[in-house]
Order: sequence, then structure tokens, then C-alpha cells
Amino acid sequence: MLLFNSEMHLLTFVFVVLELMILTCQLFFYYSRPQDKRRLWFLILLALLIFYNVTGGLFPDEALGISVVLQNILAYGSGFLIASYFPWYFYKAFNLPDLRFHALYGVGLFLMLPYVLFLGIVYPLTGDLDFALSWGMLVPFIYSLVLLWSVLSAICNKIRLKSDSAHPYSLTELSAVGFAVTPWVCLSVFSVLHVKQWVEALVTNLGFIGFSILYMVRSVALNRIEHAKLLALDQAGELNFEQNCKVHKLTDREVEIAALLCKGMTYQEIAGLLFIAGKTVDRHVQNIFVKTGARSKMELLQLLGFGLKRLQVVSLPWSSSLNNVPYESDI
Repeated sequence: MLLFNSEMHLLTFVFVVLELMILTCQLFFYYSRPQDKRRLWFLILLALLIFYNVTGGLFPDEALGISVVLQNILAYGSGFLIASYFPWYFYKAFNLPDLRFHALYGVGLFLMLPYVLFLGIVYPLTGDLDFALSWGMLVPFIYSLVLLWSVLSAICNKIRLKSDSAHPYSLTELSAVGFAVTPWVCLSVFSVLHVKQWVEALVTNLGFIGFSILYMVRSVALNRIEHAKLLALDQAGELNFEQNCKVHKLTDREVEIAALLCKGMTYQEIAGLLFIAGKTVDRHVQNIFVKTGARSKMELLQLLGFGLKRLQVVSLPWSSSLNNVPYESDI
């Protein structure tokens, strides 16, 4: 069923309205907390999806008074654009370093370059859309399979490294990601076979809905962790070090190293005091910063409740040795 004397199917229109509502709500939350970059990347993904649905739903239509060639270029370009953004989104929002090549270089070489060559140059010159799609989609289709495998592999690695996050990824979340990403691999097939608009909209948008559910579940979990941090504030208004380390799920060794680090000790001094290798200290410190979300030592001091005074370590087996280590403000 088409709407408004256009080429847009009713199902596509419903998805656009639903996604505009989600976009409005997410914009409200983002403007209340503009430092939340993960939400910003999600908003960009959502905006690209809306653009994809609108262009794919309305174009091509000779009644619009716009060149049909240009309409086809925009319609297919929106699909290439959102497919190219997926690796960047996973790379940044999910902190998956394994996708760095795809996010920075792969999509440009194997997705956008074929699009520019065949749909941006060959198609306007020849006017043969079928020829441009047949050859222009070959490399993107093969690359989309490689990309899907890379995304799932990167998330599998993330699951194995449960210590690198206060809220590690679960197998259920991995399955949701696979469900969300897989339909986008079919875009090149849809383009070549010229499938009906409602089929394409249904498959791709259902994948995004699964992806959105994953995002919202993680947002709730992270908000709960943040709320737990606020509850760790004591009556004096300063954070309790031991309690806050538990909130951030630091291991005993990470708590020990965090305390020494906040005391102003260098990695080499910590390694010497604890009789461990410097690389081991470096690995623990990286885990500490990832779990707490701190971006600097000063921010780490604030998050762990070190304050401006000497650390007060309560009922820790190594507390006596830590209190004998001078804090940098005491020197």
C-alpha cells in the first residue's frame, strides 16, 4: 500500500515515524548529557537509517520533478552510507579495536569507492542501472561478509576479556548484535535483485530494532552502575575508597595498584614494591582506567574517592603498607 501518491510503502512510513520518535527522545537525553559520546554515535546511526528509509521509500519517482538518475544515486548512496558507518559505530561505541582497519580504511576502499565508481560515474554516463549494480555490488557484497565476520569476531573477543569492563558483554547481547547486523549484509543482494520496498524495509529495520534493544539494555545497565557510584558517597560528601572500588568491580590487585597510583607512585616504583613486572602494572592500570572510565589521573582520584587528603583504606590486608607510602601532596 502506497501513501500520499508517492512510492513510499505504508510499512516504510511506519518505521520512519517510529524512528523519528526514538530520535526525538534520544536527542533529549543527549542534550541533557552531551558528554555521552556513545549516545551521539547512536543518534548518527539513527539519523542515517531515517535518511535511508526516506530516500529508499520515495525514490525513484518521476513525479517529484528530480532527475531519476540523481534519485537512484541518492537512494543507493544512503544504503552505502549507513553500511559504511556500522564499523565506525562498533569501533567507537563498543570499544572494539579489532575493527580499526575496517572503520578507518576498509569501508572507504571496499564500499564507498565501488559506489563512487559505478553509481557515481558509470551509471550517470551510461544510464544503465542494472550494469552499474551488477558490477558495483560485487566487491561490496564480498566485503560485507568479511565485515560481518570481523564484527562478530571482535565482539567474541570482547566477551572473552571479561575483566576489561564493569559491564562485560554476554552471549545474549552477541546474538542480538548478530541479528541486527546480518540484514545489512543483504543490502547488496536486495539492490541487484530489485526486491520490493516493503521487504527491504522490513528486514533492515527489524535488524535495527534488535540493535536498538541492545543499546537500551546496555544504557540501563550502565546507568545503574553510575547510580551505584552515587550511592557510594558517604555522609561527609567524599567517596569511600574501598566501597567505590567494589562499585567499579576492581580486583584485589587492581585496588592495591590503584591506591599506590593515587599515592603518586610511578609504574616502576609500584612494580618494585609489589615484586611484579612493569608490563603487569601497565596492564592492571589500563584495566583500572577502562573500568572506572577515568581519562586522567586526577579524574581517577576523584572517582575512587581519594580526595585532597591522604587515602583512608579500611579493612584491607595491605592497608598498613599503603599508609606508609607518602602521597604526592604530603611531600
